[in-house]
Amino acid sequence: MQEKIIILDFGSQYTQLIARRVRELSVYCEIHPYNNPPKIDSSVKGVILSGSPFSVHQEDAPVFDYSTIYKHLPLLGVCYGAQYLAQHLGGEVKASNVREYGRANLQFVDDSNLLLKNISPNSQVWMSHGDTISMVPDNFKIIASTDHVKVAAYQINDTQTYGIQFHPEVTHSIEGKTVIENFLIGICGCQQDWTADIFVETSIKNLREQLGDDHVILALSGGVDSSVAAILLHHAIGKHLHCIFVDNGLLRKGEFEQVLDSYKHMGLNIKGIDAKTKFYKQLEGVKDPERKRKIIGGGFIEVFDDAAHEISKELPEGVEVKWLGQGTIYPDVIESISVNGPSATIKSHHNVGGLPDFMKLKVVEPLRSLFKDEVRRVGKALEMDPIILGRHPFPGPGLGIRILGDVTADKVRILQEADAIFIRNLRDAGWYDQVWQAGAIFLPVQSVGVMGDERTYEHVICLRAVGSMDGMTADWIHLPYDLLSKISNEIINHVKGINRVVYDISSKPPATIEWE
Repeated sequence: MQEKIIILDFGSQYTQLIARRVRELSVYCEIHPYNNPPKIDSSVKGVILSGSPFSVHQEDAPVFDYSTIYKHLPLLGVCYGAQYLAQHLGGEVKASNVREYGRANLQFVDDSNLLLKNISPNSQVWMSHGDTISMVPDNFKIIASTDHVKVAAYQINDTQTYGIQFHPEVTHSIEGKTVIENFLIGICGCQQDWTADIFVETSIKNLREQLGDDHVILALSGGVDSSVAAILLHHAIGKHLHCIFVDNGLLRKGEFEQVLDSYKHMGLNIKGIDAKTKFYKQLEGVKDPERKRKIIGGGFIEVFDDAAHEISKELPEGVEVKWLGQGTIYPDVIESISVNGPSATIKSHHNVGGLPDFMKLKVVEPLRSLFKDEVRRVGKALEMDPIILGRHPFPGPGLGIRILGDVTADKVRILQEADAIFIRNLRDAGWYDQVWQAGAIFLPVQSVGVMGDERTYEHVICLRAVGSMDGMTADWIHLPYDLLSKISNEIINHVKGINRVVYDISSKPPATIEWE
């Protein structure tokens, strides 16, 4: 049984970062809503309580029953989690006169305590709280303080329960990873056995048990996620996997042919379907991004449903396709629905949220628990082609959400040409592999320009290039000015309909990577 850490989410913007830090230490973890915790069995080695935008004094503040955890398992409360435990176990939490937000330094550190082993006395930490623990019960031991916060960290005597009022998961807490490692390894006794090889071995075994002799249809896109999902399923069920690649008219230039060709040597059953006309018709006049996502997602479902029926006709009598495989990954789930505590939905994803009633297929998502960088490590463990593993992420709805406003065939043509120039120049200049994701965006504005002796009034293209580990956070890439100049000139000179190119220099957060 895979050992794990449970993270109970109270709605903090940093909850996913806690999970990232735990996974980086080769320890498996799961995020669950505070109000729907999982069953605590022998596989659970410890529990982490996240922060929260709430105050413990608010009437609607999150509450939970910690009695099954406290004194039975190692428990770490972070910010709100620490304040909640202190408040409910006899301490006192008060609103600070000044909200402490940002960098602080630990003035006192009990480095003999297991949680703070090897933490420097003046270590920089990141604070983000309006309340502060003003008094702790007699059985609490203060193990760290800053010049403004006396109870920066505590341990409850004779237990493995700890609380910290800073955020060790953010990079601004310089030794935060050490704090988390101390909790996971020194206190919880985790074996650090969550590796790509173990994931592959376990996933193939579980998929065989889950699917048996059933047949699966999978949407291949040529991207990392669907490719790794396909290879995992192929290892598990072989020829019972049927891959479909749909040209929805929203792919990059030449991608349909390139993707079909790239899978020929991988031993996968793959069929290409040209559905451009269908998607363009359904998207005609639609400007709202959520409607576009749902239309594109719905269109895929219809195409896959038809394909599943066709494949079933080719199978022996009584045998039919029963499953739809998808390359859903963890950030898709997190950003789509509020499954992890009281956080707000950011945007929907076409492959998250279930299937319509008319489609009788069940869903199998072998990568649902992984972040993007973990998917790539799994692909490497499967000895997949580095070219496929190195491809930039591409959104499921494709260029449909990189064309702001309504989608037309002409806008797709313009964007495909501009995007192809952008990507080719990144490759030629040696920047492609230094960028996590890049693409062009068609903006719903026109601007005045001059070409030759004529005045033009044409479209604007925005270029976007970001660096990231997993897509949860991202920063814009500082591409050289001469490279940007070359790309801009080539787009304007060679793509009819464009007379202006701009570069997006916003980070995530607060902006998302895609514009829609």
